[in-house]
Amino acid sequence: MMQNNNMNHWRTWLQRVIVLLLLLTLIACSSNKVTINEQGAVQAQAHADEQQSNELDKEQAEGASVKEQGTTKQSASKNGPYAVVEQPGTVYYEIFVRSFYDSDGDGVGDLNGVTAKLDYLEELGVGGIWLMPINSSPSYHGYDTTDYYSINPEYGTMDDLTTLLDEAHKRNIKVIMDLVVNHSSSEHPWFKDAAEDPSSPYRSWYHFVPGDEPTSSDSAAGSGSAWHSYGDSKYLGIFWGGMPDFNFDEPKVREELIAIGQFWLEKGLDGFRLDAAKHIYGDFKSTVHKPEVQAANHAWWQEFRQGMNEVKPDAFLIGEVWDSMSVIGPYFDEALDSAFNFDLADRLLGAAAGETDPDLAYSLGRTHAFYAQASNGKFVDAPFLSNHDQNRIMTVLGGHADHAKMAASLLLTLPGTPFLYYGEEIGMQGAKPDEYIREPMLWYADSAGGEGQTTWQVTRHNPDPAVISVEAQEQDEASLLQHYKKLIEWRNNEPALQNGAIAEYKLAEANSKLSLYLRITENDRVLVVHNLSGEQQQAELNQASEYGAFDELLHTTAASAELNGAELQLPPYSTVILR
Repeated sequence: MMQNNNMNHWRTWLQRVIVLLLLLTLIACSSNKVTINEQGAVQAQAHADEQQSNELDKEQAEGASVKEQGTTKQSASKNGPYAVVEQPGTVYYEIFVRSFYDSDGDGVGDLNGVTAKLDYLEELGVGGIWLMPINSSPSYHGYDTTDYYSINPEYGTMDDLTTLLDEAHKRNIKVIMDLVVNHSSSEHPWFKDAAEDPSSPYRSWYHFVPGDEPTSSDSAAGSGSAWHSYGDSKYLGIFWGGMPDFNFDEPKVREELIAIGQFWLEKGLDGFRLDAAKHIYGDFKSTVHKPEVQAANHAWWQEFRQGMNEVKPDAFLIGEVWDSMSVIGPYFDEALDSAFNFDLADRLLGAAAGETDPDLAYSLGRTHAFYAQASNGKFVDAPFLSNHDQNRIMTVLGGHADHAKMAASLLLTLPGTPFLYYGEEIGMQGAKPDEYIREPMLWYADSAGGEGQTTWQVTRHNPDPAVISVEAQEQDEASLLQHYKKLIEWRNNEPALQNGAIAEYKLAEANSKLSLYLRITENDRVLVVHNLSGEQQQAELNQASEYGAFDELLHTTAASAELNGAELQLPPYSTVILR
């Protein structure tokens, strides 16, 4: 036994020496070719491997201990070329169709209503829209599907969807829709047949067990039990009893869901937002993070991606994977293009509310390095501030309009594909329960509303449309809506803002009220500076920066911002872009 231990010791020592020599060789051979993301990737991967053996709730805290990511460039000239991994992206806009715009006067928003407001969305500057569920469903929200091949009749017809897609594409606006594949509705004919007849061909499509069989009850998606009684059996539904989970070990389930995705891509959709993407396997808190469970989830999404590639190889797949970096990363391996950055949303709102630099380039640089390695450089981040499952931004920020503007400025100057939640751009408020974070979009300054105003629900949190409405804010140059338009226009017109990677920029004298970072493409770089505070701030730029001097004030949200040589003056709550 002692001899074996000695052999294992020497074998381990030799392996470490070999790995070290290989790393030194690679560094020596590629010192002039390392990209911003690639240098951080080795560190991030090592860090992620270490995290796998620790508690998940410590992962982000431990992430701060990763050594500083490299930023070697091919040139210090402001014209590049820079060796970076770019993130081509566009701004997406999330729409709850029921609340958006009503084309036929029944008080419920519909697909033709979305079509009617495409000019508004084009003027706002978005390049894509995400439609929350539009399939047939017995609920107001639509996340429990009863027919995956049809349109909710309250929202219109298949022809209406075709019209929407045609008109959106004419404006260079892509359209993705929610695809809910983790579960169906308990009202779906498949489930009803399976529940009533143990010999049904659909019985194996779901998880049924005898009613007296011991089962895990720790749902990975909530505090309630994951199992629900039906006659002398019980079935799995981690969200609630009205949403029974599919059994993905059944090949016919996988085949059917791939066929569903292909059906909608053939109709002209540009991709999908994939609901509950990490819950395909391992629906319990005790199992959801097990390596074999995560591997099964990844394998399913790779299979789904292959199926979509048969119809539309460039289909955009973005997943809801509400978890840590090391859990999210593997989903980018020949599966998803993007996953929503939930941790970042909290940091952006916290920075705006606290008026303190969130040090975004440091943390995002390392996260992006890990994701770039996991995806072979193909991932695109998806930052956002809020969505249909979270309290609205303006409510979280206590109605502070300047803080909301700074949160938007941070969001819209970051890499990836930013997502806006409808009404976010006019400062709509809302707090749970969910119905009240999905209130009707406010188009008119008059409380009586007007043509197209949805009325399916009485507003609880937005009683003053004279202030919070599209009509009111379109007439006010200082409004939140105009601020969003300005930032999106900058992003659309500056390739470094739209497609660039992110890198750190340090002032000679640190100032926690200022948030600075570089956005870099192969041939350009810009410096983004935010004054998050309510006081004027001064900064002395680092003219010896490895990216060269920044001497041109490209854009500013405040006319009184000034750049005199290396000295930058920023008014309260302002953003500038320098080249």
